[in-house]
Amino acid sequence: MTIHYHGTPITPRSTLLELAGRHFCVSHAAPQDVAVCHQIGQSVMLDNGAFSAWRSGKPTNWHKYYEWVEEWSSPTTWAVIPDIITGTAEDQDALLAEWPAGLIGAPVWHMHEPIERLARLCDEWPRVCVGSSGDYAVVGDERWHARMTAAFNRVASRRTPWLHMLRGMSLSGSIYPFASVDSTDIARNHHQPHKSTKAMADRWDAAQCPLRWTPRPEQPDLFGGTEHD
Repeated sequence: MTIHYHGTPITPRSTLLELAGRHFCVSHAAPQDVAVCHQIGQSVMLDNGAFSAWRSGKPTNWHKYYEWVEEWSSPTTWAVIPDIITGTAEDQDALLAEWPAGLIGAPVWHMHEPIERLARLCDEWPRVCVGSSGDYAVVGDERWHARMTAAFNRVASRRTPWLHMLRGMSLSGSIYPFASVDSTDIARNHHQPHKSTKAMADRWDAAQCPLRWTPRPEQPDLFGGTEHD
């Protein structure tokens, strides 16, 4: 049971319109499709653009983002709360304290941060985003799986929280019970030969994660110790 947020911008506009009825992710770093996505989408995820800014080295303007979120708020729209990709837990919590839009927002837990912070966020927020970072930046490698297993063992032993895996569409159908995922696969690749936009979306949307987490043994850290803190 997984919601798949298809990243934008998607060009040409006719291709985006082929995806009417899907779920969309619109970044503040590239907001040109936000109106159309609200017209044709089931729901919309507003991304804060922190990853794009981090990769480009550009500064962020969070007050502009707050205004944008307020403009596009709706019952089926939610927003990623500002975060710092390489920041500490304290850096992230400082941004949480500034967030003005309440529970429409979802905080980000970066995998290099303490797992106990993830547990706290799951207790305090209805939806939490997960970002691959630090030593766990490579989605799907051995160290990433060890960390993710430890995280789910900690937060999903009694109930399954709503975890959204950022840039995690490839984990659709995996062992992890992500409630939602996103990617820009269609935006980047639909123009390739023999690619069908609708077929790509159908394939992703059909790949569902499990309803619940089955606790698993935790592997020792590759550099010593156990991934639990």
